[in-house]
Amino acid sequence: MYGYDQTGAPPGQGHGPQHGPGHGAHGYQHAGHGPHPGQQGHQAPPPPYGAQQQAPPYGQPGPQQPLYPEPSPPSLQEAIRAFTTGSMSSEDFQGIFSTSKVYCPRGDTPGFLALHNTQQPVIPMFSTLKELRAYAGKESKYFVITGAEVLDLLPSGYGFVLDMEGEHRVVFDAKAVEEMVDFAMRRMYG
Repeated sequence: MYGYDQTGAPPGQGHGPQHGPGHGAHGYQHAGHGPHPGQQGHQAPPPPYGAQQQAPPYGQPGPQQPLYPEPSPPSLQEAIRAFTTGSMSSEDFQGIFSTSKVYCPRGDTPGFLALHNTQQPVIPMFSTLKELRAYAGKESKYFVITGAEVLDLLPSGYGFVLDMEGEHRVVFDAKAVEEMVDFAMRRMYG
């Protein structure tokens, strides 16, 4: 301690500056001398910056840990699986899709790559880099955007397919994309 009492004990209780033998007149205690008469002990100094702090006793929440942490939302891949199996509503899926990262293959020029050998042109997109690599190869070029940005940037008249080579793939045609955009606008602006 450096000349002040951190415990709030009344003066004269052994806290504060110690000027006895071996202490000099600096107003601090040497760490190797243990508690002085009248002291209850001393608190350990805080750990250095970046050091691991000791966990609190069992059953007591830590200083930065909430008692009941919020559950994390499902990943986009989990949401695709739930949506395609019918255990997630389209509104819930769109909520997760709009905030998730989407991996898009790209060519030498900026923009989406489209598949035109389908009834309507669709753009392949992937929930993970692993899914994209399974489709386009390990050396393929790609970019990452959010689902909300997909809806904002997708050209009119195009749909998209998520996880084309995956176990659970989902296709949104141009009409479904328009409905997703309308839903997002109503949700955002009321």
